[in-house]
Amino acid sequence: MLLRVSLFLSFLLVWAPGYAGGHDAELAARTAAAHAADEPVASPLATADPAVRVNSRPVVYQNADGQETTGWLAWPAEQPMGANPGLIVIHEWWGLNDNIRATSERLAAEGYLTLAVDLYNGESAETPKQAVQLMQGLNTAAAAGEANLVAAYEYLVTSMGVKNVGIVGWCLGGRWSLLGSLRMPQDIAATVIYYGGVTADKEQLKALQMPILGHFASTDPIVPPKTVVAFREALYQLDKDASVYIYPDTKHAFSNPSGLAYNKEAADLAWSRTTEFFEQHLK
Repeated sequence: MLLRVSLFLSFLLVWAPGYAGGHDAELAARTAAAHAADEPVASPLATADPAVRVNSRPVVYQNADGQETTGWLAWPAEQPMGANPGLIVIHEWWGLNDNIRATSERLAAEGYLTLAVDLYNGESAETPKQAVQLMQGLNTAAAAGEANLVAAYEYLVTSMGVKNVGIVGWCLGGRWSLLGSLRMPQDIAATVIYYGGVTADKEQLKALQMPILGHFASTDPIVPPKTVVAFREALYQLDKDASVYIYPDTKHAFSNPSGLAYNKEAADLAWSRTTEFFEQHLK
């Protein structure tokens, strides 16, 4: 296993051309190492039943350039589609798989119109090697990823009539939750980051206008606690409305819809904090 991981890291350090928002091959290598023995199996976050019955279906929307992309739309079955606030839901590095769809439906049951975006354009991964390749493809086309998130927001607001829109993502999706918020600082009404790559750059973070909730692991080689503390301190010094938690005795991806690192106690607490946070700031 050590040899396999070492070879995998060597491949990444040579091959990886960059990472959206910085960190380049180093962050990609740490991600690969942390997930080297992982599998995209459903965790309890994805298998728990929604609180109420929901409807869901694929949806196609366009960005400003007219490029079409497909996502997954979900909403409470007993309510009109646009009756609730909206949530942009961003997948892990595995892609928009059934586990993310199920989790977006569970969020929808809390009283939201959820749009699970697909930053991989229809592809998803079954192995860490495939996930790295898809992640790197996204990183080299970061502008297209941002355009996708903007288009998702516009679809919820313009086509669905949603008034308030939040954003949430896990792992890679957590990083893109922050990137989307930085791209739309006046539009996103609430941001939740699950152990995504973050920055302590105040020049970037000062643009954020929305309340922020962050969930991070105490043992995480991808997003080390010292990085999280620096991010939290920068937000506090900028007087941002932010609650950033580091959960004891947890590993990266402890609350992912897909993967083997699930920690029930921490995941349940993070979920309750997330639903309470969106309840407070979106409704």
